[in-house]
Formats: sequence, structure tokens, C-alpha cells
Amino acid sequence: MVNVKALRVGAVSALLVAGLGLAPVSPAGAAPYCGIRWGSVADSKPAYSTAKVVDVRAGRHACFDRMVVDLRGKVRGYDVRYVKKVYTEGEGRHVPLAGKADLQVIVRAPAYTDSGRATYTPDDRYHVVDVDDYRTFRQIAFLGSFEGQTSFGLGVRARLPFRTFVLEGPGKTSRLVIDVAHRW
Repeated sequence: MVNVKALRVGAVSALLVAGLGLAPVSPAGAAPYCGIRWGSVADSKPAYSTAKVVDVRAGRHACFDRMVVDLRGKVRGYDVRYVKKVYTEGEGRHVPLAGKADLQVIVRAPAYTDSGRATYTPDDRYHVVDVDDYRTFRQIAFLGSFEGQTSFGLGVRARLPFRTFVLEGPGKTSRLVIDVAHRW
């Protein structure tokens, strides 16, 4: 049986809201910044790859800053997470980063050939990309490549939402992409 009284109360409430020009209140908080619905928890894929790290780039976008790790071959695994401190690969030496939060980026692929020749050698391992005028990024450091994985430290302004994904191509290349939002 339909509760007519409940239907009338609902209809009257809807008319009052519409007639007064009131909008329904959205639950807990405003809309996400730029539509971003990312979080700040670790993102990881466990597989290793024979792809080789060959370059690192960065770019500025309207809502986020982007770090790109270029690889020759297909990247299959990575681990990106906020940490208290970042350390060099193999030696375990602490590398202080600019900014209020440290994002550790591990690419599960080496930056050297099978014979041990480096495939990626930045001019300045503590500042591999100039990010001076970026809204979120403060520093990108090359932490080294050891036992089939390559690490970077990404100093950011604060612990902000990020996303990680892989782009294939062109040809037999791939890119690991890390986007960090300008704000929550």
C-alpha cells in the first residue's frame, strides 16, 4: 500500500526547495579539484621488465605536474608511494629532497644494459629535471639503478593526490607517468 501522506510531504518539500531557489546540499565537501578523484596511497605493480630506463622528463598542466620516465621496451612494474625519506639504490644513502613530502618512484626496470653500460646518466643526479617554476614539484633526483630496478625521488610541495599509469609506444617504447595534483 502506498503511503499517501509521505508522498505529499516529499512533494511539498521538493516544491519548497524549487520555489525558494534552494539547491540540495551536497554531502561533505565541495566537488573535487579539477575533477581529480585520485588519492595519496601507494600504487604498485610487482612485475619486473627487461625494458631500459633512457630518460626522465617533466611537464606542467592546468591541474597537476607530470613526471615521465621513458623506457626502451615495455615497463611492466613500478612502485610509487609517499615515504618519510628516500635513499640511493644499492648504497642506502639518504637523499634530502626539497618540498614537504617525498614521493619514491621505483621503476622495475634497469637503467643499464645486460653488459652493465648505463642507459640513463643525468648531468646532475640530484636535479635531473629543472622544476623551479612548477606549482607542485620541488625536485626530481635519480637515486640509482641496482638489481633490475631504478629509483627516483620526487620532492613535492605537500602530500597531494597522485596517479600512476603506463603509456605504450611509439614503437617498442613505453612511459611510466606520475601526475601529482596541485591541490586536494
